[in-house]
Amino acid sequence: MKQVVYVASPESQQIHAFRLADNGELSLLQTVEVPGQVQPMVIHPDGHRLYVGVRPEFGVLTYHINSEGKLEEGAMAPLPGSPTHLGIDLQGRFVFSASYSFNNVSIHPLNEKGHALAPVQVLENIQAPHSANIDPTNHLLMIPALKEDRIRQFDFSVKGEATPHASAELKTVEGAGPRHMAFHPNHHFAYCVNELNSSVDVYQKDVASGEYRQVQTLGIMPDDFSGTCWAADLHITPDGKYLYASDRTASLISILTASADGSELKLVGHHATQTQPRGFNIDHSGQFVITAGQKSDAIEVAKIDPQSGQLTTLKTYPVGKGPMWVSILEIN
Repeated sequence: MKQVVYVASPESQQIHAFRLADNGELSLLQTVEVPGQVQPMVIHPDGHRLYVGVRPEFGVLTYHINSEGKLEEGAMAPLPGSPTHLGIDLQGRFVFSASYSFNNVSIHPLNEKGHALAPVQVLENIQAPHSANIDPTNHLLMIPALKEDRIRQFDFSVKGEATPHASAELKTVEGAGPRHMAFHPNHHFAYCVNELNSSVDVYQKDVASGEYRQVQTLGIMPDDFSGTCWAADLHITPDGKYLYASDRTASLISILTASADGSELKLVGHHATQTQPRGFNIDHSGQFVITAGQKSDAIEVAKIDPQSGQLTTLKTYPVGKGPMWVSILEIN
């Protein structure tokens, strides 16, 4: 399997691209100087483009990905707010940008070259949206609104129009602060990590109605943790067996196992990682977790034990200043 790891470092305005070997070794492929503080990234489903959000001149920048995984700068489109998270629909026709500070989510069509364009719609008055996630049907846009303690839901049309869903929200407990989401590969369950109480909520999709309902909430911190919860990122392995979540205060990756059908999570351990793990990701083989340390200016490659989900650090690698986003491409 040929894979490339992209790491965004906003303080040095760089993207580092690494080849990922089958044994977990990384080798530097390219360092890209970005025109702005690069933060969220998302890869097009066809693997030929990378979209990145930059500031202080708010924009979404398109990079073309060549056959080696190297990046070639394309076009820049304006954003209506500072980019916090980028998502993309499953058909690769629209990019979503969530702006935590500006309380909006913008929808950007892609042109025939795959470049993101100016937004066709801006969803306003969403308090502190931290991500914009299309569900596996490609027809439901789910937006965790941290300061509202709910996930806002919108129907998403083939024309790229978002309208309030019949069931307009999924509520969390007060003070949870919903942030990032992941979907089980069987498409029947969604997971959301809550920043302010470091928990994960499990949502089951009803087969008949297509509606989600909460079926579990699980705390992800060690029993003796007494600091301020500050959860960040969430990812699931391709086989759906293991779910991982990061907390920045404790600099930990929480390790959770999922039941065979994805309906129930169990906390099985913690892995000490890079300082302030704002972002991480799982490679496409499901063997490695790659974590960025926002305060260590480095990334860590950890190997997943296929029997337990436990993590073993293999090696750390220096990157730019303040790394906070990791995206991984499989090159076919």
